[in-house]
Amino acid sequence: MSESLTNWDNYLAVASLSDVGMRRSNNQDNMSIMLAGSMEQWQRKGHVFVVADGMGAHAAGELASKLAIEHVPHLYSKYNDASAPEELRKSVIGANSEIHRRGQANEEFYNMGTTCCAMTLLPQGAVIAHIGDSRVYRLSKNRLEQLTFDHSLVWEMKAAGQLTKAEEKSGKIPKNVITRSLGPYPDCKVDLEGPFPLAPNDTFLMCSDGLTGVVSDPEIASILANMTPDEAVRVLVDLANLRGGPDNITVIVVKVTHPKMATSSDTPPLVLNSNKSNFEIPMFVWALFGASLLFALIFLLWMNIVTAALPGLAAIGSGIYILVQVIRSRSSGQTMTKTQRFGKAPYTRVACASPPKFTEQLAGIWGQLVKAAEQNDWSVDQAQLTSMSQEAEQLTKKPDFPSAIRAYGKAISQLMESLRNHVGDSDSSLDL
Repeated sequence: MSESLTNWDNYLAVASLSDVGMRRSNNQDNMSIMLAGSMEQWQRKGHVFVVADGMGAHAAGELASKLAIEHVPHLYSKYNDASAPEELRKSVIGANSEIHRRGQANEEFYNMGTTCCAMTLLPQGAVIAHIGDSRVYRLSKNRLEQLTFDHSLVWEMKAAGQLTKAEEKSGKIPKNVITRSLGPYPDCKVDLEGPFPLAPNDTFLMCSDGLTGVVSDPEIASILANMTPDEAVRVLVDLANLRGGPDNITVIVVKVTHPKMATSSDTPPLVLNSNKSNFEIPMFVWALFGASLLFALIFLLWMNIVTAALPGLAAIGSGIYILVQVIRSRSSGQTMTKTQRFGKAPYTRVACASPPKFTEQLAGIWGQLVKAAEQNDWSVDQAQLTSMSQEAEQLTKKPDFPSAIRAYGKAISQLMESLRNHVGDSDSSLDL
């Protein structure tokens, strides 16, 4: 990989989409993607991705999430006094301070908040700083792992053993009650996860709960496994909207497409150095060391050993101090082993949905959409509808389920464009 590389298209496939959904009048989600500008920057800082889901009346939630996706990358790029994971967490904490300050300064934005998941893809792997219930997943070898813990009442109660599976399914505890966020309080607790080594074809999904509230993990896994990132973000959003689109939906999909992006045995380990401050020995210490050494040498040349003792001791003392500070600055870091990680992820792990069953499921959704188009007299290209149906059906009969899944996904997305053109009421949706 060239040292001057700044175009990452040959190494990563990145796609993103944010949608207001079918029930909301405005989009309080925000996202940010910041790819490294050079090889050196990638090795030091990685590629940075942020998703934030705002909370608050009127424009407050939108402002909170906007501040999060602006301040986290900005602060992260400025920090250079610790390791990348520690700087990422510190950036999220710094964003909290700004969101809280803005909320306190304006009554309209008082107590505004936002979730935030920030991920950096480093040579050592993916590192995540997280607060709230937006999620980060990794699809690897057809298994989907949730790499973040939901800071929600349901998840916290489950972790504490205070909620049975039956109670969870009953819905008595609302799933959207979160226990942590950026903004409402001057201090916040941010979880750190990773690093998770990168391998070719590993795919990461970052999303708000507008997706995960209505689309299951096995479905997400199958879509990521069988579609390109560009196709996947569109189909994931469309599927969420077809199921009511009760909330804003934001997704970022990042796929490792080149072996040179993978974490290898030659990759240098991360060194944690949060105790390291800007190393600087005060000028008066250097002045004391230099002057004492000079006078000690002068007195020794005059053969006045007794007189040379005092500046000599001062030179030795200040010299030892300088040496100790240099050693401490170099040894303050803790090297992470290959198996060491922050956090306890993965928190869930599921396989892709059965390819035949998922193909059948998408075929059913497609059939309902076609029926809705006929019943509502949408102006659609009937020849194109027939062509897309025939293609997907032929691939299913082969059987070539991965291609059939992609064909149905593409067909659903194209027909959803017609839905958007014909449904003006944001409260309308198809519950499929």
